[in-house]
Amino acid sequence: MSTTTALRDRTALVTGATSGIGKAIALNLAGQGAHVVLHGRDQARGEALVKEIEAEGGTARFVAADLTDAEDTLRLADEAGAVDILVSNAGLYEFTPTAATDAASFDRHIAINTRAPFLLVGALAPGMAERGHGSIVIVGSSAARLPAPVGAAYGASKAGVEILTRYWATEFGASGVRVNTVSPGPVVTEGAKAMLGEHIGVMDSTNARGRAGAPAEIAEVVSFLAGPASSYVNGAVLFADGGERSTLPG
Repeated sequence: MSTTTALRDRTALVTGATSGIGKAIALNLAGQGAHVVLHGRDQARGEALVKEIEAEGGTARFVAADLTDAEDTLRLADEAGAVDILVSNAGLYEFTPTAATDAASFDRHIAINTRAPFLLVGALAPGMAERGHGSIVIVGSSAARLPAPVGAAYGASKAGVEILTRYWATEFGASGVRVNTVSPGPVVTEGAKAMLGEHIGVMDSTNARGRAGAPAEIAEVVSFLAGPASSYVNGAVLFADGGERSTLPG
């Protein structure tokens, strides 16, 4: 965990913070001096991350919540309190064909990937606006713009939150609240390893960079958008995907 003071006296709520990209984001923000409110579903993992951050000299607390439940999502916002930074990272991905995606699965994607950010922004952004400053960063996905034979529900849920980013940037921007999205490509996380197993290496062939990303690399981009260095960036979707591969004719 790097240590700077760029976000000292700022409070950040990070959803899905106990593993993968979310954990890297939480560690990065804490390393810059922010007090981090960690969200997840697993109390033990949440408390372990609090201890890890504290051991590095940072401050954090954990709030468990089920983002498939609208009321529990609003409770999370209430318990988080007056935050200066919201990082909506929690996500669900089930890469199945449309015919194999039932209504319950579709609803879960929308609830976690689209509705939860909507409710959190609605609950927290007005307070940021009253205080005259705030940064909201949505962790999106390249699936929102690069269709595949599977995962339509996931792609739709991420495309939805991208357009919401632009609406929120317009709605709250004049009050000092910036809203942006980071759109990662393939990233090697625990979830990706569990899903792909011994085939995890295929992710390295999907972009111009020639390798999949690391959670810490996405965290750096999120921290840039959350902090003062990006003060004139609002309503942007920033691609952190290693670059799209070009194909030669013939």
